[in-house]
Amino acid sequence: MKSFSRVASAAALALGLALAAAPASAQQKDAPPAATPLKPASPAALAAAKDILTMKNAAAMYANAVPNLVAQTKNGLIQNNLNYQKDLDEVAVIVAKQLAGREKEVGDAMAQIYANEFTEQELKDLVTFYKSPLGAKLLATEPRAIQFSMSYMNQWGQQFAATVDSAFRAEMKKRGKPI
Repeated sequence: MKSFSRVASAAALALGLALAAAPASAQQKDAPPAATPLKPASPAALAAAKDILTMKNAAAMYANAVPNLVAQTKNGLIQNNLNYQKDLDEVAVIVAKQLAGREKEVGDAMAQIYANEFTEQELKDLVTFYKSPLGAKLLATEPRAIQFSMSYMNQWGQQFAATVDSAFRAEMKKRGKPI
C-alpha cells in the first residue's frame, strides 16, 4: 500500500508540474489553496474559457494523464508484487479502458479556474484577441519563445554556477581553507 501511495503522490506531483509549466500569467503571492471551492461561472464564461484553452492547445498538457497514471500505478504495484506482473499488465489494460476520457476533468477544471480568474467580458475579449493576427501570432510563437527562454536560463544557470563556485573557492582560500 505504501508503494501505491508513493506512486499516486508522484503522479499527482508530475501532473501538477506539467500543468504549472503551461504558459500562464504571473502568479499572485497569496494564491488560494487548491481546496478552495470555485465560484460558479456563467455558461458563456465557461464557453469562452474553453475556447481559450482550445486555442492554447492546453489539452496537450494532460492528454496522456490517464494512461501515464495507470502505467505508473501498475509499475509501482509490480515492484512489490513481482509474482503478479502478468495479472497487473492485464488489469492495467482494463483499468485504462474504464478510466479513459477522465482527463477531460482537468480541462473542465481549468476552464472553471479561468472563469474564476477573469470576468466573462475579459474572457470574451481574450477570445477576440487570440483570434486577431497578433493573438494568433502569440499562440503560434509563444511555445518557441518559452523554449528558447528556458534554454537560455539553463545555459545562464550553468555558467553562473561556475561564477558562484569560483566565489566560494576564493572566499574559502582567504580563510586558509582551499577547496
